[in-house]
Amino acid sequence: MAEIKVPELAESITEGTIAQWLKKPGDKVEKGEQLVELETDKVNVELTAENSGVLKELYKDSGDTVHVDEVIGVIDESREAQAATVEEEEVKVQLNEQKTANEAAEGERKNRLIASPAARKLARERGINLNEVPAADPLGRLRRQDVETFNPKTSKHIEEPVRQEQPVSKRAEDEFNKPVERIRMSRRRSTIAKRLVEVQQTAAMLTTFNEVDMTAIMDIRKRRKDKFFEQHDVRLGFMSFFTKAVVAALRQYPILNAEVQGNEIIMKKYYDIGIAVSADQGLVVPVVRDADRLNFAAIEGEILKLAVKARENKLSLQDLQGGTFTITNGGVFGSLLSTPILNGPQVGILGMHKIQLRPVAIDEERMENRPMMYVALSYDHRIVDGKEAVSFLTIVKDLLEDPESLLLEG
Repeated sequence: MAEIKVPELAESITEGTIAQWLKKPGDKVEKGEQLVELETDKVNVELTAENSGVLKELYKDSGDTVHVDEVIGVIDESREAQAATVEEEEVKVQLNEQKTANEAAEGERKNRLIASPAARKLARERGINLNEVPAADPLGRLRRQDVETFNPKTSKHIEEPVRQEQPVSKRAEDEFNKPVERIRMSRRRSTIAKRLVEVQQTAAMLTTFNEVDMTAIMDIRKRRKDKFFEQHDVRLGFMSFFTKAVVAALRQYPILNAEVQGNEIIMKKYYDIGIAVSADQGLVVPVVRDADRLNFAAIEGEILKLAVKARENKLSLQDLQGGTFTITNGGVFGSLLSTPILNGPQVGILGMHKIQLRPVAIDEERMENRPMMYVALSYDHRIVDGKEAVSFLTIVKDLLEDPESLLLEG
């Protein structure tokens, strides 16, 4: 017997939840074939079989919590078990073939309705379906008197299925007067909830706001987007501009690229920028590594690749680990203004919002409608002072309103 064990998932992950078994007891399993899907705090991991054989027994069910190195099932590697499985499959195939043949014969028999000419004539006159008329003849032959005595109102050959109401838990009945549904949180949603609360309890979080005139960026995108796509096979979006502006601002205010560990401040000399992405199972923050070394096309391509992996639930732990600063864009959902929550242990997060035309004073005499975006910087006031936070956000604003300067910033 070969044991199925939970492998090492990552340095910081010691347990997971069984999302679903991809095989059931008695199934034949080949080495390298996917067996079970585990849901961890960050990603879903599919475990593969390390041995060929027959899945003998499962020790854990869907929804159960499992730990690293825990045995969750066994595979019978013996030839006898595999041979028995092959025989069972052959028997099942034969039974299915026999069942199909019997069903076809039964259907053919039912379709061959035997009725006398008088019975058929009377049925046509009365608008009666002969298939609904029971035959008194033991051989199934319908006669005129069968049709004469047939009453469609009292004859029901097809009974409607009885709908059964789902039982409501006793707790729900006691607590609510109207129907409710209780849904268990997924491990990832539970972890997100826990960490967001932890951040607000452990960090001195504060948010400062500004607004950005997006005219210049939108003009560049309008003029350059087609050629950019032809050259790089990726669209020129807003995120590359914001990522470049953030990296430039972090260089001038490195305290926002740090984290707190006890009584120490860890100053990070690299720029791994997390980009918040909304997936079906909750918010995830994949990381664009060494964003300071990437050009606009490389940043857009990396963000696109990570977003696709997030939507397809294919992000790896490596895609999510680390990160020195985070950018989140609530504007794609229509948010006009918000206060983003820190992505601990980071001490800074920039929130983007919806672009909206607003009247802007150009000088003392002129007003113009401009595409404006509110931006928000949430920061950990334990190590980031207000002056640094406001100055950081002002640099981001200035660079975005003069996007050519981002080229000079590298």
